[in-house]
Amino acid sequence: MEKVKVGFVGVGGIAGAHLRNVQQDPQAEIVAVCDIVKENAEKKGAEYGARAYTDIDLMLEKEMLDALFICVPPFAHGEIEEKAAKKGIHLLVEKPLGLDLDTVNRKAEAIRKAGIVNASGYCLRYLDTVQKAKEYLKDKTVAMVRGHYLTSWVPTPWYREMKKSGGQLVEQSTHTIDMIRYLVGEIDKVYANMSLVLLNDIENIDIPDVTSVNFTFESGGVGHLDSTVIQHDHRMGVELLGRDFRVVIDGVNVIIEERGKTTTYKSGIDFYAEQDRAFIEAVQTKNQDLILASYEDGVKTLAVTLAANESQKSGQAVSLSSFCQSVLQGSSYDEKR
Repeated sequence: MEKVKVGFVGVGGIAGAHLRNVQQDPQAEIVAVCDIVKENAEKKGAEYGARAYTDIDLMLEKEMLDALFICVPPFAHGEIEEKAAKKGIHLLVEKPLGLDLDTVNRKAEAIRKAGIVNASGYCLRYLDTVQKAKEYLKDKTVAMVRGHYLTSWVPTPWYREMKKSGGQLVEQSTHTIDMIRYLVGEIDKVYANMSLVLLNDIENIDIPDVTSVNFTFESGGVGHLDSTVIQHDHRMGVELLGRDFRVVIDGVNVIIEERGKTTTYKSGIDFYAEQDRAFIEAVQTKNQDLILASYEDGVKTLAVTLAANESQKSGQAVSLSSFCQSVLQGSSYDEKR
């Protein structure tokens, strides 16, 4: 294949990092960008030498794309994935994949049927330090997980509306949930407590500003994640505890504590760049194995966060298998129970 011809839908926010990375990749060229805000599309198009569109259907009709980066808010996906997959265009879809598990499952099926290379935006899997942690843990049992995602308020207007963002757990802390799944295994049940305590003076806000989620793993382990947007700074991390060892992920660095021994690994890479490089190479070589976070991985992580929202709503612990099954059957989780 010649250079991978890349398109973008959504050019704000995280798309900026992807655009820079793809531009610097000798295996790729950005040929088209699309955004509903014409000024933004034209500005990015001029910056990256790409044709600018405000209509995704028109872009897909006129452009011969090999790959598409989907960087739109969770409520704005529409049928972009299905339309691109039908044309055989390989996809990297930013997280979260959506807000409705049934819809996202249908997209996953369309992607599977198309046989295209696919990726979700869970970039932390590409950290060199996370790979060190995964290698260390491969023959070990993690009994307890302690996670946190503590950050400041996001002023983006749609973020504060549950129907548009799904709340912090779905939109941001999903990165920590995904890293936990990646290193420990599948989550079996979730029980969540969420509340809007301090930020109710913000106009139109209906998402919680503090969240605590307890969960159990299929392996029998237990854990929890604390999440908030009331801090002045940003801290994210996970502690994974096993017999006589502890793996601590502090931001992008990893500390492995054993009896009488401490090993520290400091990250030396740009994990966004690594993710994008892997995706372009996977498209170039048609090798899905180069992708560390597939669309299906994104679906599974989304299911955990949506199940936590359901737990907050019902006041009950939610079984992931029952929750996902109820979605497949088109019934509510309450009906399933």
